[in-house]
Amino acid sequence: MRSVWRKAEPGKQAVIVLAVLRHDQRLSDMAGGNAVGESTVRRWVKEVVKLLAARSPRLDRALKKIAHGGGVVVLLDGTLVRTRRRTGKDNRKNYSGKHKSHGLLFLALTDEKGNLIWISTAKPGRSSEITAARHDKITRHLRKAELGALADLGFVGLDDEPDDDPVIITGRKATRSHNLSAAEKEANRLVSRERAAVEHGFANLKNWRILTKLRTDPRQATTLLRALVVLANNEVQR
Repeated sequence: MRSVWRKAEPGKQAVIVLAVLRHDQRLSDMAGGNAVGESTVRRWVKEVVKLLAARSPRLDRALKKIAHGGGVVVLLDGTLVRTRRRTGKDNRKNYSGKHKSHGLLFLALTDEKGNLIWISTAKPGRSSEITAARHDKITRHLRKAELGALADLGFVGLDDEPDDDPVIITGRKATRSHNLSAAEKEANRLVSRERAAVEHGFANLKNWRILTKLRTDPRQATTLLRALVVLANNEVQR
């Protein structure tokens, strides 16, 4: 940032910020242990998070990188990041009936090994995964990159061209009038097995304990999650 003067060198600032993000260390404790003010540590955290979030790849660039590397498929899934509950009607949109808790919904793409390559903007917790995927025009980006995506049953119906040019591969749902055959059950098991790696990507992301204090501001949450994706990818590369 080319600051003229700072109380700590960049390396020490990075260590302090990583301690806050990874272990959710209190700002006052980090400030007292390093002879700086609490507001200074808070400013360092915001600066580093903003810097890292700017390095998070956009959807089209992430897919293009996978295609250039010889990949043919990515893994698509959504996750609810729990947030602190606020009172009043304004927070009702953040309540997820599926998870029975308040939070923000994020979609993510990983490669076949489970390395996170992209994460969406935050959506209210009550949003459905398929609606969020349509909002981000994921199918259009996949067709442009000539890639396919494996997804769970929550994304059934997302592909607008399932017969002519399918890019979203999901399992089959049983209905009242149609029980799954043995072949369809086996196909569901194969899809589930191949897309299991995406759960490892989410697990690596949620290891950062700063997420236990996430608030319901979608903009700040998006910036933080994108910064953590960059850190998680630098920490774990399968």
